[in-house]
Amino acid sequence: MSIIDPRTGNPLTAEPANTDNAEAAAERPSVTPEEVIIELNAANIQQVLEASMQVPVLLGAYSPTDNTCSTLLAVLDKLAVEYAGAFLLAKLDIAANPEIGGQLGVRSVPDVKLVSQGGLVDGFQGALPEKEVREWLNRYFPAPGDAPPSPEDQAEEALNAGDAAAAREIYQSLVSQYPEHYAYQIGLARALVAEKRGDDARSVLDNLPPEERDAAPARGVRASIAFSEQALSSEEVAALDGRHDSEAQYQRALRQVADGQYDAGLEALLALMKQDRAYNDDAARKTLLQVFDALGADHPLTVTYRRKLFALLY
Repeated sequence: MSIIDPRTGNPLTAEPANTDNAEAAAERPSVTPEEVIIELNAANIQQVLEASMQVPVLLGAYSPTDNTCSTLLAVLDKLAVEYAGAFLLAKLDIAANPEIGGQLGVRSVPDVKLVSQGGLVDGFQGALPEKEVREWLNRYFPAPGDAPPSPEDQAEEALNAGDAAAAREIYQSLVSQYPEHYAYQIGLARALVAEKRGDDARSVLDNLPPEERDAAPARGVRASIAFSEQALSSEEVAALDGRHDSEAQYQRALRQVADGQYDAGLEALLALMKQDRAYNDDAARKTLLQVFDALGADHPLTVTYRRKLFALLY
């Protein structure tokens, strides 16, 4: 079912490369919360459903005593204003209006449903993080042209810029809001490693559920902790200047990996394998595999150097 923008007559289902959608997003006027957010109840539900014939309505069912609902509502309030009238946000207190909740098929909260032209289009349950809510909305509405970066993106930008403390603070906030969204705990551990707080990072990982603790993302962070603990200090590596034996090459590569210089470190480890495969019980190959774990299977460097490693071995 297509969602039609009553102002333009164009479908609102968003396509990333759709120029018209981008222009529509850029032209949206600013709005106040009162213009796009309403509290749904028995007195106005019929009016809201009728309004969905003209503009899509996002129905958010919640319980006022549920913290996860409060977290999601704060995100929805923010996005309703940011999307500037592309949809109306109608919030339903399920405790005060159980009959309406039953009519709408709400089984648990938070529950979000997208209604257009009087019919259900899509929905989701649970307190999704802001980034995932945006991705869901962008299936149907052009993203605002001036949308701010998500907290996750801000954390990654901080890490890439070397500001591990800022990344840690963002991830700590996300973990407190979404304690069962384990990717944020992995992100927090990564930030702690960057702050050279390996024990704290290990503690975060140890508290994950077994299936998360043993999965590739957590293994990758553990590998990063190991690199930091095994590598010589920068001063000690500098003292190896002029040495080209296998031990010196390995220590320089390990320091590069620990410092996040993965491309240079992987190249050095591969070169050491070619030169001295037997060094320290095949340490270069084993470390390459650890780096692949740390980066993740889909990382471009993992793909490139796994191919090079395969060519060298076979």
